[in-house]
Amino acid sequence: MRIKKGDTVKVIAGKDKGKTGTVLRTIPKTERVVVEGINIAKKHTRPSQTGTGGIEEFPAAIHVSNVQLVDPKSGEATRVGYRFEDGKKVRFAKKSNETLN
Repeated sequence: MRIKKGDTVKVIAGKDKGKTGTVLRTIPKTERVVVEGINIAKKHTRPSQTGTGGIEEFPAAIHVSNVQLVDPKSGEATRVGYRFEDGKKVRFAKKSNETLN
């Protein structure tokens, strides 16, 4: 996967199209990412001895094909490429050719 935890991404498809957020978690096995404030789901919980019940909101996973990395230079959505710099493999934004961390 070309998207990593901590990256800022833009949603390019789905109900939250156009929104941006930070990747909280990646799930490589199913090729999904959890993005802060995107794809909010609701979970109804019963009251228990430890706490009260209610409706809990949380960001659900979204498929990695529905998000694109935000270019740090221009702020637009861009594709990610790989290249070798000083013997290390690094990611770069294809739109601005800028190296990513």
